[in-house]
Amino acid sequence: MIATRIWKLKRYGRFIPGSKETGVKPWKVLEAKDNKPEIVLTIVESGHLLVLQGQESLDTIPLLCGSDSIKVHQKSDNLMIRFIVKGESRMIRMQFDGCSMAEAINECSSAVEKLMEYIPVTTQDYAPPQPNQPPAAVPASAVQTCQEKAVGVKPEVVRGTVSIKRLTQHCLGDTAVTLPRVYQHSSFGQGDLEHFLRVCLLDPTFYGFVEKVEGELRKLVEE
Repeated sequence: MIATRIWKLKRYGRFIPGSKETGVKPWKVLEAKDNKPEIVLTIVESGHLLVLQGQESLDTIPLLCGSDSIKVHQKSDNLMIRFIVKGESRMIRMQFDGCSMAEAINECSSAVEKLMEYIPVTTQDYAPPQPNQPPAAVPASAVQTCQEKAVGVKPEVVRGTVSIKRLTQHCLGDTAVTLPRVYQHSSFGQGDLEHFLRVCLLDPTFYGFVEKVEGELRKLVEE
């Protein structure tokens, strides 16, 4: 796995389920200190987010599991991530490091830009939630989806959730867009895809099928 880059973290916190019943603090927080290895975040090309402290892995989060399994929220220089692993819901917080608040926010925004190649990320412009309040409890009116549009004739870089209509227009070639990374992965190997296409092209009924698919796609665009 090849790491794209590394972001230093000032703090890393993990929510402890059942803390209310046991009376322990709801968040286990690790801070970057001089006598301990740095806490860093990195995103590898295979689609995994890693949080590391020295040689220890604090968290490994798959980013290609779908937006229903992972939610990411940015607040200033903080990222809050809620995700599901083996049916268990987990939540973490990360505060980015920097010589100033502005630099820390820029570092956080840089990580968000990379994350949005894989999954939607939302920004929150409101007072920070209580320590035991999950990100999902944030009012919908206070959440604004991060979007970025390309300028001129360059393809528009679509970030976050993509509508069926936008996907249909892309398939038909009606719009020039660059889809998020999650749409760029295929279950077909290069050799398997070529063999599959050859078989389809030799089938006389394939061309009629293609025309019907295009017709249905046009109907979706018009809806």
